[in-house]
Amino acid sequence: MNREASLLVILAIAVVLIGLMAWGWWRRARRDAGLRVPLGVLPPTATVRATFRGLYVASTVHDDPLDRLALRGFGIRSRVTFRIADLGLALELPGADDVFIAAESIVDVAQATVAIDRVVEKDGLTRLTWSIDGDRVIDSYFRPQDASARALADAIRPIIPVPQATAASADAPAGAPIPTGNDE
Repeated sequence: MNREASLLVILAIAVVLIGLMAWGWWRRARRDAGLRVPLGVLPPTATVRATFRGLYVASTVHDDPLDRLALRGFGIRSRVTFRIADLGLALELPGADDVFIAAESIVDVAQATVAIDRVVEKDGLTRLTWSIDGDRVIDSYFRPQDASARALADAIRPIIPVPQATAASADAPAGAPIPTGNDE
């Protein structure tokens, strides 16, 4: 095979691979088209507790760090500034609309080591578990730049609402009935 033929074979393979990647992303975007990222900024009444800078890594199906979600405006890796406030978490992404995740949408925050295309040192990522569109729970992964993943998780943790039954049972002695508010 001469040099020109080899070059044509390599180009054909590259075009096929790029086409397959584009087709895969298009299918994923179609699958996730119903999910809406909550765009917006912190409400003026919010009190900012902490600010961090870092990288947005990816959002995935909850408890499946290898199944990336193709969320419009929130689907690719980007720099991010976190503003953690009493009412929620504001994410400022350069070149995209700001995202505001209300505190009541946050389910959990923890540390992680692996996300779809990122493997870091043990517990080097912050994993934010939150409900999108009010009913579907997803995981978003972040890599803080100026602080540790633990510091970011610890800053977010206090704004996560405690379910009423859990809060009531934590204050009650073991075996005591949980007050419902209907007792007279």
